[in-house]
Amino acid sequence: MILYEYPFNESIRTMLRLEHLFDRLAVLVLRESPIDHHYALATIFEVMDVASRADLKSDLLKELERHKAQFAHYRGNPAISEAALDDVIGRIDVAFHALNALPGKAGQALTTNEWLMGIRSRISIPGGTCEFDLPGYYAWQHEDVAQRQADLQRWISTLTPLADALTLLLALLRESGHPHMVVASGGQYQQSLPAGRSFHLLRVRLPAEQRLVPEISGHRLMVSIRLMRADAEGRLRPATEDASLELTLCS
Repeated sequence: MILYEYPFNESIRTMLRLEHLFDRLAVLVLRESPIDHHYALATIFEVMDVASRADLKSDLLKELERHKAQFAHYRGNPAISEAALDDVIGRIDVAFHALNALPGKAGQALTTNEWLMGIRSRISIPGGTCEFDLPGYYAWQHEDVAQRQADLQRWISTLTPLADALTLLLALLRESGHPHMVVASGGQYQQSLPAGRSFHLLRVRLPAEQRLVPEISGHRLMVSIRLMRADAEGRLRPATEDASLELTLCS
């Protein structure tokens, strides 16, 4: 099964983009090639760019507080495990205090590193990080693997509170949904959303062997999915057969 996710608002869209970047970063750091570490640095700079929104940190803190208050209402409910509730609220508290203690925007501590900022200013230029442009960076790429990885981990640590808060918030959001199977008749599916309820994320799972790609659109009143299939040149064309898919609405 292939999972596709569709955000209903800009805040969730930003969170998913950052999650994508942090996932990529985690893979690249563990590799040993200098070229992988080059792209790890590029990914760090991408995280800083995406996280530069002035209200991102405050939005995440508000979301953590909202979830904590929501879970606090379950206190005393006999159907809810108090131990599980304490664990979730404890994780929220840890993420909140770590993110709140982060000075300024995510990655701001790295902006004082002139060597890193010199690389950042040239990394978007095609070929801009050649050895004759940045000899110091070229020399760093010839350091031992362990040294390069230690440097990368030190720089990433300034972004860890953001990554941890994102991971927790997205996990809580995804767990709020209940998957169910639907049929896209003739390759199309529409569903009206209940009034008075706000959804933040749509999750769609499709069997990989069907080679179908969903084109998703949605707003507070309706979700629409059109199933497509790539032709020989990779262009997406409408699929016209009936197909089953798993749908999850998360709030």
